Parts: sequence; C-alpha cells; structure tokens
Amino acid sequence: MSTADAAADGSATPGPAAPEGAESSAEPQPAKPVESLSESVLDAVRFNADGLIPVITQDADSHEVLMLAWMNPEALGITLATRQGVYFSRSRGELWRKGATSGNVQHVVSLALDCDGDTVLMKVEQTGPACHTGTPTCFTGREIAHA
Repeated sequence: MSTADAAADGSATPGPAAPEGAESSAEPQPAKPVESLSESVLDAVRFNADGLIPVITQDADSHEVLMLAWMNPEALGITLATRQGVYFSRSRGELWRKGATSGNVQHVVSLALDCDGDTVLMKVEQTGPACHTGTPTCFTGREIAHA
C-alpha cells in the first residue's frame, strides 16, 4: 500500500520521502489554479492557521465515513476542477491524489461546508478500499469501545 495514504490524517511522523511510485509523487494535474476559486468559495471556507481545512470523506451511496484528511486551497481548487480527491499531506508538505498509484481513486460527487465553514464533507464514489491498509475505510475494525 502507499505511504501517501498513510499520512491522510497527518498523524504519520515526518521521515524520508515516500518511495518512488507512492501516491505522494502523483503530481496532480493543475487543471485549475487556486486563484480561480470563486470569491464566494474563498469567503466561505475558513482555513485554519496553517492554511488547511479538515475533510471528512464519505461514500456517496452508503454514507459510510471513509477517511479524514486535509486540504489546502490548492488541493481544494484541484478537487473542485477535476472532481477527484486531492489532499494535502501535513507530514510531507505536499499534495497527493487519492489512488494515483493504487487505483483506489475517489470520484467526487459533492462537497459541502459545515455551519462554521471550517470542515468539508466530501461525498465520493470510492474505487477499492479507502484506507492505505487495505480496509474499506480508515475506521474499519478500529473501534475504541463498543457502545
């Protein structure tokens, strides 16, 4: 599995660069520069002090939460332009396109902001497992306690 997906939540410790062919080296095609984000989008999105916003990625059909990752303005602009999940790795400080090497791509169906504008809900059609470990979601089998 790809090390790029390992840092989806930014919890991976910074270390050596990802191996050749990892999703971090996917170099998303800059189809639409950040400057082309509409003024209304830029006004609505509240990036944190690091210029990032958390993204909850949800399966558009089942509504299951697949993963949590981060976007910067460039990742958001590319995602909006290409309708593919593109994120920002906090540990590596670079963009990565979900599934660029694994083939487990995300086709974006919709994006919405929460009431405060500081979290994105992205609904996707997920191809293959969403988690770099091979599980369907990044939460599969990782319950802390059963309710």
